[in-house]
Amino acid sequence: MSGYIIANVQVTHPAQYEEYKKWSSAAMQAHNAEVCVRGGQVQVLEGDWSPERIVILKFPTFEAAKAFYDTPEYLKAREARAGAAIMRMVVVEGL
Repeated sequence: MSGYIIANVQVTHPAQYEEYKKWSSAAMQAHNAEVCVRGGQVQVLEGDWSPERIVILKFPTFEAAKAFYDTPEYLKAREARAGAAIMRMVVVEGL
């Protein structure tokens, strides 16, 4: 079964966040992540959730999605993001 990383991002320093986007894009390419959603318009249909920026990445397996977080390439992106955003991220098993 596929694995998905779903992130809700609150960008606090947009200029610095651009550096994160550069490195995270490179990490996604290096690990064959399929970008399903990356930013874009959000409209809440139910509940009190108020996401600002949603990212959804698809991987071949749950294990591959989970492992992506600790790769050297994504670690570099995470370091670039420090102080630039509040990240809420989960990995889920999907279809």
